[in-house]
Amino acid sequence: MPLSAKLVVDIHTHVYLPRYAALLRSRSSVPFIRSTTTHQGTSEDRLLILDHEPSGGRPVGAQYWDREEKLKFMDKHGIDISIVSSANPWLDFLPASQARTLASELNNDLEQYCSTSPVVGNHKVKRLYGLGLLPLVPEITTSALLEIVRQIGSLPHLRGLIMGTRGIGKGLDDEALDPVWAAIENAGLIVFLHPHYGVDGSAWGDKGNGHVLPLALGFPFETTTAATRLILSGVFDKFPSLRLLLAHSGGALPALSSRLASCIGHDPIVASRLKHDARYYLGKLYLDAVAYGPEELGFVSDVISRAERYKPGTSTKNAANRSVGSKRMLFGTDHPFFPPLSSSNKWASVTENLEAIADVEGWSEEDKDGVRGRNAISLFNLEE
Repeated sequence: MPLSAKLVVDIHTHVYLPRYAALLRSRSSVPFIRSTTTHQGTSEDRLLILDHEPSGGRPVGAQYWDREEKLKFMDKHGIDISIVSSANPWLDFLPASQARTLASELNNDLEQYCSTSPVVGNHKVKRLYGLGLLPLVPEITTSALLEIVRQIGSLPHLRGLIMGTRGIGKGLDDEALDPVWAAIENAGLIVFLHPHYGVDGSAWGDKGNGHVLPLALGFPFETTTAATRLILSGVFDKFPSLRLLLAHSGGALPALSSRLASCIGHDPIVASRLKHDARYYLGKLYLDAVAYGPEELGFVSDVISRAERYKPGTSTKNAANRSVGSKRMLFGTDHPFFPPLSSSNKWASVTENLEAIADVEGWSEEDKDGVRGRNAISLFNLEE
């Protein structure tokens, strides 16, 4: 029985698996989970994942690690399937040997988390699938990374991996990662590129603005820089079938892509390095639809859709077709972050992003159903 075209699939949703949460509880420096006592005398866990966290970190509870809470959230918001990934900071803070062991264990844990989840209606398709972890830490060996790629590829309910922006050695654009990109491409795995560090905190000044500037601007800027470095490195020329999914609708990259192309064209260091105009590579990317506004989603889909215009030998300048661009955009919620202030309320990260998809001018109902779920079903090969 084919899956319904109306299914809602959340591709940006996180979990701190119990094994990982236990590690964070055992630590006393960032990142760690600290138990505190509230003014009312009750115990509260707080997660600190960066230095100088406002408000002493964020309160965390069962929704961060309990699968039943994830499923309750999905049921409350009409989400049929979730592609779950471990949340940042992943394994960046661990020595290579420990990171390698923990990555393998957490990948097996996530497979168990997903494989024993309920099915969608009368289908064989599960409600939960996962993105595994690579131990991308300094001093890790290429053979260790390739071993974990093979593990992820062998676990039937893991359809890709989540990756931070730092990579190994000199970053994700370091040629030392080429064998890993090749292995990921050959295994047909999806790479979800997700930020963690933001940008230099001094950019935000001394005024107390809570989490707003680091999360609203710092995270997307980090993604923008990492994705641009990958483009400049020629990764997409060397591995043309590599499928990269960017968090937060690609950050500022869509808005700055023509400026990027101009700068490349005027720089003798990189002008002849790439096979295509920089704008072409945006059409190779997948982007989540976590942008909260229809105008932003429409603009991003315009930028994606024009990519073919920049292939060598193309002389026509057809107008952007945002329906074409919609095929590479996928709904997400960022659960369990950004909860509502009242437990009875629905999460704005769900309702606002679904409303944004529904209100994009120039997207047909078929396009909107694609962004809500059908694109993810195809990308992650969820058909029965």
